[in-house]
Amino acid sequence: MEENKNVKQIDFTKIAKTLWPHRKTYYRVLPATLIITYLIVFCVPRYYTCSVSLAPESSGTSISGSLGSLASSFGLGGSLGKLDSQDALYAEIYPDILKSNDFIAELMTVQVETKDGEVKANYYTYLRDKQDAAWWNVAISKLQQMLLPTPKDTYNGETKISVFNLTKLQDGIFNSVKGKVKCSVDKKTDVVSITVKDQDPLVCATIAKATCEKLQAFITDYRTNKARIDYEYYQKLCEESKVAYDKARHDYAAYSDANQDVVLARYKSKEADLENEMQLKYNIYTAMNTQMQAAAAKLQEATPAFTIIQSASVPIKPAGPKRTFIALAMTMLVFFGLSIRILAKSK
Repeated sequence: MEENKNVKQIDFTKIAKTLWPHRKTYYRVLPATLIITYLIVFCVPRYYTCSVSLAPESSGTSISGSLGSLASSFGLGGSLGKLDSQDALYAEIYPDILKSNDFIAELMTVQVETKDGEVKANYYTYLRDKQDAAWWNVAISKLQQMLLPTPKDTYNGETKISVFNLTKLQDGIFNSVKGKVKCSVDKKTDVVSITVKDQDPLVCATIAKATCEKLQAFITDYRTNKARIDYEYYQKLCEESKVAYDKARHDYAAYSDANQDVVLARYKSKEADLENEMQLKYNIYTAMNTQMQAAAAKLQEATPAFTIIQSASVPIKPAGPKRTFIALAMTMLVFFGLSIRILAKSK
């Protein structure tokens, strides 16, 4: 009972009576806040988002049994799976791959088109020349250009850019892409989610699809690198042994035809040598062909499979900015701030 007596209750009636004489201040401030905030937010370009989800095949032997089930229940299935795998490229480092300049450079040459069809260019040119910005950002950019002029960008985006020595403008574009393209991985299921943000819905979906495809190509290239090198090596040996076998077979046939009626021992001996040489070359060719077929099977086995859970689609509605929500939230914030100021002065 004593604790209830010490609790102070808020008297809303008294607060309303204190604020009511200042209602004209609210009539002036709140509409002005709502209009000004909306006009400011209206200058910020709208953007769209597109998400893609895929599940890459695990390259290692999965942990089974009660230990695997227990680990999955605690969200550690992916971590224990990495310990059981010889693959260094596990799903949790995919976000770092997408943030690397080398990966972003792959996206710069992707051909994009806006939904209205007015812009058809590569992604780099689109980001450099066709992006809308708030008026204050445009003013700051022009002021910086006047104070610190930069040389004209000669890169046209048609070929892959070298990331070794990027200019200030190119580095800024790369950083903007890092903010537009996001990647996250579910630690329990290893499902990779890629989200792309852009001012045009068709460009947004195009880059989301391209990012997904290039990530798959990167993973495939990494996991099949050793098997692909072995296959190409045995393929080269097989081709060389085939050429050597064809030459030996041609020499044997030509010599046999030229000395068909000869019964001298030395001619017969040379013919036997050529036949043995041809057979040896054939055995080598057969062995190399067998090795090449085995390497091709290993290459196919090492090639990961991807399950596309959610494919890219052109978004219909913009994702932001939420202009009405921001304007109302700012108006409410001003209302509470003004009320607190009036109540503080009244005390």
